[in-house]
Amino acid sequence: MTMDWGFPDFDAHEGVHLFTDQVSGLHAVIAIHSTVLGPAMGGARFWHYADARDAITDALRLSRGMSYKNAMAGLALGGGKGVVLAPAPGATIGEAQLKAFGRVVESLGGRYVTAEDVGMSVERMKVIAGETRYVSGLPVASGAAGGDPGPFTALGVYLSVKAAAKRGLGASDMKGVRIAVQGVGSVGGGVARLLARDGAVLTLADVDRGRAAALAAEIGANVAATEDILSLDVDLVSPNALGAVLNERSIAALKAKVVAGGANNQLATGEDGRRIHERGILYTPDYVANAGGIINVGLEYLGQGDEAEVRARIARIPERLDQVWNESEASGDPVSAVADRIAQRLIGRG
Repeated sequence: MTMDWGFPDFDAHEGVHLFTDQVSGLHAVIAIHSTVLGPAMGGARFWHYADARDAITDALRLSRGMSYKNAMAGLALGGGKGVVLAPAPGATIGEAQLKAFGRVVESLGGRYVTAEDVGMSVERMKVIAGETRYVSGLPVASGAAGGDPGPFTALGVYLSVKAAAKRGLGASDMKGVRIAVQGVGSVGGGVARLLARDGAVLTLADVDRGRAAALAAEIGANVAATEDILSLDVDLVSPNALGAVLNERSIAALKAKVVAGGANNQLATGEDGRRIHERGILYTPDYVANAGGIINVGLEYLGQGDEAEVRARIARIPERLDQVWNESEASGDPVSAVADRIAQRLIGRG
């Protein structure tokens, strides 16, 4: 019998845990999708949701994505995700809640390993690490694997954008390639800087327009409104903010021939993968492109290799993308469906 427990994104998850700590005010969800390959690793995010059910849905979708991401990156790790509910937009998580979250992670006995995500930081991971050993992304010595995953995620996305431009546009380099970058935080900003160095023509958008304007002035880019960025007349769009931005309406408005970015769960629904395929737009599976950060903190936690090994593994991300794109081309199936199929085989569900 298949049961979704009232949540369409429930995908035979091994566990969904809801936590409340009345003293600190912590309300958190930890979803464990699969531990077939190893402990379920995935970052913890601090975010405001209008409805608590939305937080559970986010944890379900993100944990499944982490299973696929870790498998496609060749890591001996399963997929999980932590979501800590913020009381209001823009709120900052306090030390008491961080410690309480560390205790709930510890209570799972190593089935879930946490790391940094939206609303968290290396310093906040240090506080969590005071309560549990099951945490990664901590400060490390120069040359070691670990620490801030953001720059490594950006590197993987940058290499994926280059691979997608070569595949979808026939571009031998990025000079003159018109790219719209949605979101210029840790990952999107890093990607934009690398692409600007290569001579790409960039337009930036961010919910923090001042941040977008400052980066544009730094690297010689243009700025657009967030509501317009995906529909600009460009060669490639790079979503690097939050997920579900590629939906029926936004896909119909795309003028770009290629989509390649670092945001998780860019497709609002599974059907949107088919929509983008039917429009002849090359899609880059987000959980393959953005694996650089988890490769970094995953190898830190597993004790496998140093920063050089992290970079060597990130450099192989385009090889995995070529595998997905080649299978999609051969089968005629959407890239998103092919990527999911490969990942499911790797975790024993194919």
